[in-house]
Amino acid sequence: MVLTETGPAHDAGPLIAVERPTPSPGEGEILLAVSACGVCRTDLQLVEGDLAARRLPIVPGHQIVGRVEAVGPGVHDWAEGERAGATWLAETCGRCVRCRSGRENLCVDARFTGWDVDGGFAEYCVVRADVAARIPDSFGDLDAAPLLCGGVIGFRALRLSGVQPGQRLGLYGFGASALCAIQIARHWDCRVFVCTRSERERERARRLGAVWVGGYDDEPPEPLDAAITFAPVGEVVVSALSALDRGGTVAINAIHLDRVPSFPYEALWWERSIRSIANVTRADVRDFLRLAADIPVVTQFETLRLEAANAALRRLRDGDIDGAAVLIPEPE
Repeated sequence: MVLTETGPAHDAGPLIAVERPTPSPGEGEILLAVSACGVCRTDLQLVEGDLAARRLPIVPGHQIVGRVEAVGPGVHDWAEGERAGATWLAETCGRCVRCRSGRENLCVDARFTGWDVDGGFAEYCVVRADVAARIPDSFGDLDAAPLLCGGVIGFRALRLSGVQPGQRLGLYGFGASALCAIQIARHWDCRVFVCTRSERERERARRLGAVWVGGYDDEPPEPLDAAITFAPVGEVVVSALSALDRGGTVAINAIHLDRVPSFPYEALWWERSIRSIANVTRADVRDFLRLAADIPVVTQFETLRLEAANAALRRLRDGDIDGAAVLIPEPE
């Protein structure tokens, strides 16, 4: 499913179904036969043009699970038939100060799956062997796909929010990423407060252990030690900031926001802070998948045929997906 021109997601476009030759892996690459690919809000933002396209045409999709169909020259740690996953991070330079200091997510020369290189809305996908992820055996293909972006970026947001076991955490928005984050936070014995406009999501949050639920404009009954915003709306960041205790942090789990409106300095004073979450590292992926298997994190998803990618994106935009959407290529 190829994007040639950005535009509003609807059931008939803008992605176009095309037939291409099966790609061949190059030096240091593996070829995956895709068995499942999760649909992420970043895919929607790329397709609709909220994020400027880096390359067109492009195949979106960066929560990819598949089997190794072939290995390229120089690959020694993957074998045909093994299961592998691919994430948003497609490649880094490995040489810059950020890469060498464990911050490869900030590499200026980093490339990203479905943005710079073709992704997993396809039957086959080429992935660099050194960024491919080994998926714990306890997860099926469909269960694993939503973990590979929503899960791991939620985990990174938890880390960078500074929340500690037993503290009070606010989650603003309750889609696929927050579904994973709340399970980790509850595993850490955090008290979780969820703000979302959807009554269906509020009920799901209650079932998963939230001690309080409300809307974006509702004030949690206790000051928060940390908060994560998942909704791509700047006003929500200000709502989360106003709910923080002294010294707390709001972590913005979004690659695109409409804007952050002005707010009084008093809301930021007392060493409160706002920080963005940018991409993930290979270490994030390894650490998260290990933890997710131990808990274990349970994903919620709907499956759709690969050819229904446009409908999946439209339903994601309209809030009509129960958990995550996962695309499945139909066997020939």
